[in-house]
Amino acid sequence: MTVRTKICGIRSEDDLCAAVAAGADAVGFISGVTHVSEDALDRRRAASLSAATPPFVTRVLVTHLVDPAAIIELADRVGVDAIQVHGLVTVDVVARVHERAAGRAILAAVHVAGPEAVGAARAVAPYCDAVLLDSRTSERLGGTGRPHDWSISAAIVRAMAEFDRPVVLAGGLTPATVAAAVRQVRPYAVDVNSGVETAQGDKDPAACDAFVAAARSTP
Repeated sequence: MTVRTKICGIRSEDDLCAAVAAGADAVGFISGVTHVSEDALDRRRAASLSAATPPFVTRVLVTHLVDPAAIIELADRVGVDAIQVHGLVTVDVVARVHERAAGRAILAAVHVAGPEAVGAARAVAPYCDAVLLDSRTSERLGGTGRPHDWSISAAIVRAMAEFDRPVVLAGGLTPATVAAAVRQVRPYAVDVNSGVETAQGDKDPAACDAFVAAARSTP
C-alpha cells in the first residue's frame, strides 16, 4: 500500500503550491490555537487558502480548540474536508465533534510521550476516523521538530488494526528520516510541517518533493 502524505502548516499561496506540486494527498491549515504555532492562521486567511486548494487534495483544519461547537463552527467557516482535533481534549469532545462532522473525517491527535499513548489511542479510536500520532512539549502541541519513540507508534498501529482505524504518523519527520519511520511504524500516512521548511518558516519546494517521494517509495 502506498503511504499517503500530508503537508501541514500551510500559511501562504506559495506553501500551498509547493505541497500540491509535490503530490501531497492532504494539506493542513492551523487555526484556533492555544499553544505556540508560527503557522497559525485566522479563519479568514485559512478559508482563503482552503478555497484555493485544487480538487482531490484533502483540506484539513488543525485546531487546538476544545469546545465541540467552536470546532465545528470554525470548520464550517474555513471550509474543509477533515478536522484534526489536536488540542488537549477528552474522548467525549472527540466523540461530540464526530457526531456533528457532517461527512467530514475526524482525526484525533494522540501525543506520544510514553507507553500510555497506546491506551489513549485505544480509548479514542471508536470515536474518530483516524488517529494521528505527534510529539509535544510543554509549549507546543505540534510542530516540535522532534521525533517520538517510534516503537510506541508501531504498537499503536498494531492496536488500531483491531478497530480498523488508520494511523497518521507525525512528529519531527524530514525527507531524510521518513523512510525509516515508515519501515518501522507502518502507518497509513505521514504528516510533516517544520521538516520541509526553510529557515524563514516557508515550505521548501525541493524538501516537499523529497519528502513525498521518500514516503511513497518506501517498500
